[in-house]
Amino acid sequence: MEKFADRGVSTAITPLKVAEASDAVITMLPSSPQVMDVYLGSEGFLGKGNISRPWLLVDASTVDPQTSRRIAKRVSDCVLTANTYNWGAPVMLDAPVSGGVLGAEARTLTFMVGGPHHAFLAAQPLLNAMGKQSIYCGKSGNGAAAKICNNLAMAISMAGISEALALGQHLGISASILTKIFNSSSARCWSSDSYNPVPGVMAEVPSSKNYDGGFSCNLMAKDLGLALVAAKEVGIDSPLTTQLHEISPLGLKGKIVQPLGQCTRFCAVKVKETKIFRVYFNINIQVILKIQSMKVLLKRMEITLFKMLPSLE
Repeated sequence: MEKFADRGVSTAITPLKVAEASDAVITMLPSSPQVMDVYLGSEGFLGKGNISRPWLLVDASTVDPQTSRRIAKRVSDCVLTANTYNWGAPVMLDAPVSGGVLGAEARTLTFMVGGPHHAFLAAQPLLNAMGKQSIYCGKSGNGAAAKICNNLAMAISMAGISEALALGQHLGISASILTKIFNSSSARCWSSDSYNPVPGVMAEVPSSKNYDGGFSCNLMAKDLGLALVAAKEVGIDSPLTTQLHEISPLGLKGKIVQPLGQCTRFCAVKVKETKIFRVYFNINIQVILKIQSMKVLLKRMEITLFKMLPSLE
């Protein structure tokens, strides 16, 4: 955290310490257990039973809707012990994002937001500072539900585009020509026109940077698992999701083209004789972004980062 502190960014060692110094908090974590720990753990935002200060809590993690709703209920049952601005009861929004690393760098993320509508309106300036649009999805948990549906569709389309590009190259058609055809035909999708998985077809995407950057393959496998659990809960069959999850890192269990620990990114680029496409795995997010003061709604944003608890590393 020293490199952030050296640049004038405030830091804290636990979520609880962040809460004690904040009027609004934004979190983005890898999965449900980390979110539960950061919010409800002994050193979490609600570690003392109530919330000391932040009126608005926004979780941008991709988790199951039930986790978002459970935490939102706990937050709404709390009282502010340091209600300086008389904001009333604290509120929580689930606001996962779409756009990936490139969208985050360009501030073009899309937020899918669930929770009280008045909280959504209050959070707009914060969300707009990080993305191009925020879409209100309804009650708590609906943002999380929208995100797992979005990632389900993206994963399947990425697999399809990758498989088609691999087949075409084996049949003697270049990936660039195939991509040009896809993008002017019915195969066009985000995976073909914005995040092409074949090196050299598009500039400034992970595949053309030795797969540096991009979305974690393990996290995508996790998201597919969330979708399958949600589908089972509502009695929906998801055969394509099931098939893709089975050939993901969690499903392959070591049968992947290269060792899982060396894989880095969710991009399929080659289909070898094993007919298992190659995937890539990157890092987990190990920081929480925290908004220093609600005054940023009118003035400026100050971001605080804090080091994750040992149990979350």
